[in-house]
Parts: sequence; structure tokens; C-alpha cells
Amino acid sequence: MDGKTIRSVTGWQMTTQTYHTVEAKIFADCSGDAILAPLTGAGWRMGREARAEYSETIAPEQADERTMGMTCLFQSREYPTAQPYEPPAWANRYDSCEELPYGAGGHRWWQMGYWWVELGGEAHSIYDTEDLRDELLKITFGVWDHVKNRCPHKAEAENWALEWVQFLPAKRESRRYLGAHVLTQNDIEAGGHFPDLVAYGGWTMDDHHPGGFHAVQVGAPATHFHPAPSPYGIAYRCLYSRDIKNLMFAGRDASCTHAAMSSTRVMGTACSMAQAVGTAAALALQKSADDGAAEPAGMLDHMQELQQELLRDDAYLPWIQQAYSTLTTQSRLAASQGDEGHLDGPEPVRDGTNRPVGVDTHAWTAHPGDSLVYELKQPAHVSTVSLVLDSSLDRNIAMSYHQKDPDILTAPPPSLPKRLRLEAKIAGEWQLIALLENNSQRLVRVPVQRQVEAVRFTLEATWGADSSKVFAFYLD
Repeated sequence: MDGKTIRSVTGWQMTTQTYHTVEAKIFADCSGDAILAPLTGAGWRMGREARAEYSETIAPEQADERTMGMTCLFQSREYPTAQPYEPPAWANRYDSCEELPYGAGGHRWWQMGYWWVELGGEAHSIYDTEDLRDELLKITFGVWDHVKNRCPHKAEAENWALEWVQFLPAKRESRRYLGAHVLTQNDIEAGGHFPDLVAYGGWTMDDHHPGGFHAVQVGAPATHFHPAPSPYGIAYRCLYSRDIKNLMFAGRDASCTHAAMSSTRVMGTACSMAQAVGTAAALALQKSADDGAAEPAGMLDHMQELQQELLRDDAYLPWIQQAYSTLTTQSRLAASQGDEGHLDGPEPVRDGTNRPVGVDTHAWTAHPGDSLVYELKQPAHVSTVSLVLDSSLDRNIAMSYHQKDPDILTAPPPSLPKRLRLEAKIAGEWQLIALLENNSQRLVRVPVQRQVEAVRFTLEATWGADSSKVFAFYLD
């Protein structure tokens, strides 16, 4: 440290048994456990705030150090024949369904394990992790023993066997940094309409009981769901330290109260925050002199630029529209089908919202053979053509195998364009710019670097659907 600035971080790499020292102008701690907090002196919290501190109605009356716990999942596989199971001698034993969270109805589906096999909220979720892992494994194998050998519905699991067990617990909560702003329950419930909005969430405030698996012993549910609007905004000020000048963070160690973090901790929201942090750090470095300081707080003076850079990279920022070049906004836009000025016309591809929001698709629907054309007012230099395509954001696609789920991602979504053509009109003649085969990208950006009179996009084939949507089509 150099005062309130981090100069370097040194870490021990276990497999090579070597030290690595990283020097940088900006450091981003996305470790989950806020590992740089005690090393740098950055402000942080752990546990639950008192209800009165931030006027949060779902917070406890008194502050405490309790957190949400961690889970060891498992994966099982079905076989054509019976699969006997004998638990290890050290596994816990559960003879009755009522000993498990949610009783008989809570463990009828077992392929991906149970989130409520959870401990750690009443211990230290960093220092006690190894001991908690051992206890979680006792529970995990004990629950599987119940499913296979003791449950009244055990016949349904007769042909199932364990395939994989998680030995590194999935952690929900530990340290949280104190940033320039602390996101609260009230911020989320109000929708997070921040002027420095750079990320978003949408998960309910899902506050797991500190007792975790043992909450059933006191008659409490393993979690409480508190409504949250979907989406809600997250402020940039929640992503950098209030007292360490060059420290940023994203994920479950971001600057939130316990109540707010019960929503922001989920992976999709953590990814949204992380993209904002990486983009902001890069812009901060660009704007600093080569030998000057690059401080994250300085990006508050360039918020519109940061937001537009995120949108250009296909992030989603609720209520903020992407701004397009005059080449895009002032050119005539024509489509092979869909009347201009009508609901089925092509104008949504430049309305600045590049995904479905509510009932509005913000898209133009195309069938193989359909095309979009920008006719420029006069010949002009076009550097790139960008498209935002249909990756089935309207579907609840499962990223991992679940035999009872019809929406399993085993190939590119059927609605995604597989083959597409980009052409430019130069000196009155259409010339091929790019022919994309086996496309698997939602955001497609193609260099042009020519003086052109018009640009045309043609959908030639999808990955199986009869039609596809184009959410954005713009020129730079």
C-alpha cells in the first residue's frame, strides 16, 4: 500500500509453489470473500445490519454476524437397473421426511441435489469453511441415503445412483465491501433508478435462514422470499471502495446490505456487475495520463460514456437506450417485409433497446430470405456494421442437463441466425462484405472500412426456427 492506494498484490500459487506479484493502476476484487479488504484496510461488513440502520423492514432488529450459508450439491444419473446404495459410516441418518427441509414434498426430484443442504450462517463463512464442508458432506450422503433407503417414495429412486458430489462448497455470503453507495432493500424495491446505473438485477430478495439445513428444527423455512422488481438498477458507486482509491469489486462482495445482497448475489447479476467494473476500469485507464492516477471514482464524470460503452457491448441497462450514429439515425431504413411506421416494420432495430422488455419485443421479425437495407443520404465512410440477433432471451433455457426440462441448451438456439450475409453498395453495385456460416453469436460486428452508398443484411438460414428476430442493426 501507498497510503490509500494499492501498488501491488502478491499471491502464492499452490501448484507451482511460487509467489506472483501483480502491479497495476486499478485492482478489481471479484473473489467473493473480498480477500483484499483486510489486506488493504478497505471498509467492509459481514453479517446482517440492524433494521434501523438503513430502515430495512426485512432486516433483524439487532445487527449480528450471521450470514447465509453454503451448499454442497450432487448430481445423480438414472440407470436401466436397480442401483443399491450403502452410505459411508460417517454419513448422517434421516429416517423421516420431516427431518428434512420442506418435508416429503421437498426432495422428490433429486438429479441436481438440494440447495437447502446448507450450513455456515451461524459459523464464520470464511474461516470455518473446511469444517463446514465436512458437515455438509455428512448431510449430503445422509440425504441421499434417505432418498434411496428410507423415504416412503424410495421406489422412484431405485434406478438412480450418485454420479458427482460437490466437494468445494458453494458460498452465498461472507464479507461485503463498503463502497461510495451501499445498495439497500429500499433501493431495490424502488427499482434502482440511479443516475449512475451500470448493472441490473432481478432475482427476489432470497434471504436464507442462518440455520440453513437445521432451520427445520426450529420450525423455520430454509429461506424467505421478499419481492423485488425485475429488473432493478445497480449503481456504479456500489462497485468501488469509499476509502481505497484504486479498488473496485463485483459479485457477492459488492457494496450492499445483507438484505440487498440476498438478491444481488446470484450469478447473472454478478456477471452484470463484473462487466461494468471491467469496462469502467478500462475507460478510467484511457482517461488517465500515462504517469497519472486512474481512479474509479473519476468515471462518475463520464457516466454517459460508460453506459453507452456497456450498451454497445450488448449489456442491458434498464431505461437507458443505446445512442446510434447519425449514419444510422438519418439513413433510410427499408425491409423486404414489414411496413415502415407500423408495428411489424423495421424501426425497432434502431430504437435503442436491444432485447425484449415486457410485452415489447423491440425487434423486427425476419424469415430466411428477408433483408434490411440502410440507404445513406450520400456516400459516406462506414467503419463497422453491428447486429444484435435472436438468442432466445424469451426462453428460460437451462445451461445444464435436466431431463424434465424441455429447454435444454445442447446447440445454438433454433431462432439464432446460422447463415447471414452483409453487403455494401459501392459505385452503384452490391459487393459482399461478409458471409457468416455457422454463426453462434448474438452480437455480430463486422468491419467495413469503405465508402458506401447503402448496407444490406440478409438472413439466409436459422438454426432451425421458421423465423428470427433482429434487435439491432446499426452503422458506425
